[in-house]
Amino acid sequence: MSDKAPVLEMRNVDKSFGPIDVLHEISLKVHEGEVLCLLGDNGAGKSTLIKTLSGVHQPTRGQMMMDGQEVRFPRPRDAQEMGIATVHQFGGTYPLMSVGRNFFAGAEPTKGFGPFKVFDRQKANQIAVEEVQKMGITRITDGDRLVGGLSGGERQSLAIARAVYFGARVLILDEPTAALGVKQAAHVLRIVNEAKRRGLAVIFITHQVMHAMAVGDHFAVLIRGAIAADFRKGEKSREEIADLMAGGESMADLEANIEGYMETHDGHPPPPAH
Repeated sequence: MSDKAPVLEMRNVDKSFGPIDVLHEISLKVHEGEVLCLLGDNGAGKSTLIKTLSGVHQPTRGQMMMDGQEVRFPRPRDAQEMGIATVHQFGGTYPLMSVGRNFFAGAEPTKGFGPFKVFDRQKANQIAVEEVQKMGITRITDGDRLVGGLSGGERQSLAIARAVYFGARVLILDEPTAALGVKQAAHVLRIVNEAKRRGLAVIFITHQVMHAMAVGDHFAVLIRGAIAADFRKGEKSREEIADLMAGGESMADLEANIEGYMETHDGHPPPPAH
């Protein structure tokens, strides 16, 4: 890990909505060329944390830092201008638009002069295809192809390639493999490694421990809006991480309790808790 200041850091960040505390003293940091995996089950506070990092919400207390300097993001555009790009679960793409149009949505290249400027489709398509292929997705060869015809993994790859092309320094990936099959998820994990190789700081939000272990350098487990564990690669096993995500209750103990109940109740599982 570099001795340089983290690209992005949260220091003792709280987020409250009225009387309801959602995030509690969150302290995280991610360096360039590093993948920080943020692990948590549904309801752990991951969505609020993503929105706080990307300028949708502002911290109630605490500091946000970039390169050692305190920053504030009153709007998502302010975070984007500082190089923070968020790619959501389905890639933020438009199915009925072409690959080239999606790649340059909101920043279309033009040709011509003055009032006669028009969208430069050829340039957009060429750049989009080149950038996606640089990230290792070679099946996309036609910039006029509709995004609706791409696989989930290819859509994610397109969105990540777009973020890299437009100068992202921090890439926040929100459950990028959650809705994908094994092969498509492997494509996305390769893209994550490629972004890391290019020097980006990657925050990989997931509840899938195996995917996190495949790409992560640094891990944090979020439970009920607080950091329950913070550790480096190799310091914990997959089983230990899964136990942490379950709230500290050992999955092995839980399975043993269920089996014991079933043995004494004619094979019936325990009734749901009320």
